[in-house]
Amino acid sequence: MYFVDERFGYGTVEEFARGSRESERLMSGKVYRRYIKRPLDVVASMIGLVLLSPLFLVLAIMVKLDSRGPVFFKQMRVGKGAREFEFYKFRSMVQDAEQMKNKLMHLNELEGPVFKISDDPRITSSGSFLRRTSLDELPQLFNVLRGDMSLVGPRPPLPAEVANYESWQRQKLTVLPGITCLWQISGRNHIGFTEWMRLDIEYIRRQSFGVDVKILARTLPAVLLRKGAY
Repeated sequence: MYFVDERFGYGTVEEFARGSRESERLMSGKVYRRYIKRPLDVVASMIGLVLLSPLFLVLAIMVKLDSRGPVFFKQMRVGKGAREFEFYKFRSMVQDAEQMKNKLMHLNELEGPVFKISDDPRITSSGSFLRRTSLDELPQLFNVLRGDMSLVGPRPPLPAEVANYESWQRQKLTVLPGITCLWQISGRNHIGFTEWMRLDIEYIRRQSFGVDVKILARTLPAVLLRKGAY
């Protein structure tokens, strides 16, 4: 059976039904992004900060006793609209880690404008535990509360990384960055840079309440399995 669409001409009823479902999905995603996602981020980050405050204290003591330096690591990252913001983590490296980076560039294990090595000598004893468990990421709940980040979204890149992006890769800067994302639950550092960017763009195109819930639900198992975490 066929129908006539004034814009596209002839098509089957099945094609029309698929198109209608896709339009409904896109519309619900738009409503979610515009009116629902931010309030949920605010409520969830506030609850998380209150409930996790005892853990924050324990981790802060662990970091402080393990090595010299501040408890929190602060770094400029690039967010939505290419706006830079101060990004927070529990410090997992020695105090002069950034100065040591240039001497380690030849050991980089990832393609593209990112730097990762599995046996990074700059990582402290407590930092190794924090990274394997992803507990170093918890202070980003402050970034979510401030509006710099969302619970779910592409990971925020460094300014130096963005400077080397291709034009299609800059699409990831059209949404708020997140604490967790498709890359985070799909293998993290075991995934090449190009595939990482593709996953980010795929998330942006599919972004909806259902997608965010699925990513959040898969984050804990991914953390526990530690796949690609270092």
